[in-house]
Amino acid sequence: MENNKSSMGLKVALGIALVLFLGTGFYTMNLYKKSNDTQRELTEEKNLVMNDLNAMAKQYDEAISENDVANANLVEARARIQGLIDSLKISETNVKSLWRYKSKYQSLQKEMDVLLAQNDSLRVENSYLATSLDSTRVRLEERTMFTDSLLVQNTALAEVVENASVLNTVGLKGFGVIERTSGKLIPTERASRTDKIRVCFTVAKNALVQAGDQELYVQVIDPKNNTLGLNEQVQFEDKTLNYSIISKFNYENGSLNICEFVASKGEDNFEKGRYIVNVFNAKDLVSSSEFTLR
Repeated sequence: MENNKSSMGLKVALGIALVLFLGTGFYTMNLYKKSNDTQRELTEEKNLVMNDLNAMAKQYDEAISENDVANANLVEARARIQGLIDSLKISETNVKSLWRYKSKYQSLQKEMDVLLAQNDSLRVENSYLATSLDSTRVRLEERTMFTDSLLVQNTALAEVVENASVLNTVGLKGFGVIERTSGKLIPTERASRTDKIRVCFTVAKNALVQAGDQELYVQVIDPKNNTLGLNEQVQFEDKTLNYSIISKFNYENGSLNICEFVASKGEDNFEKGRYIVNVFNAKDLVSSSEFTLR
């Protein structure tokens, strides 16, 4: 009798264990399937954002190619989009990352609508100027005033915030300067006369970023692919960044214009050729531009 009871109890225990095992297996398989589905959806969303950015870049390329003299605002905007595309390619595929890139894309889309509309207006005006030689001087003055207005509006675009919780920069420019003993700075395109590289940009207004001390990494690369300035390294998880200087500033949730200076390597003169300027927020590339010294 006791043996029967013991046998029955063992069978019940084995039955319960089997049910728990099957239930755990089913739950694990279901969780794994949901995880794969979520990852696939995130990858598809990332591809959609990448396609949108490439389409936007193509629109800028077409607008720039239609002008004999490239509109500086269009060229700068195109460079920012390329920087975002390069950053997205190597970014992690997760909800937070995609949300941030979608927000940046929406902000760039609004900027593009304004810039292309303004560019169309400029092309129409240029066509009219070509047919009226007698009014050339007047029209050129009007165009200069209109271009100045575009620059003001472009600066205002830097204040547009689109649900992003990270600092971003616009209007990145790099150029050589001659430094007089009086402290006066004179821009130059000649490598032999350049004393320092001046890098200027605007930190965009963002109410979601906590006010206080902030920093961005500025990287200037010469024609021989050398990082100028400090050329020190900082490690971000699996990424190492060589930077020329750390731009430190007090951020008060408003647009902020910043300029930094980068020296050559040692006592060497600056090389002739194309220079690349990048600005990083931690490991993320937020803006990029280039210039040439002759």
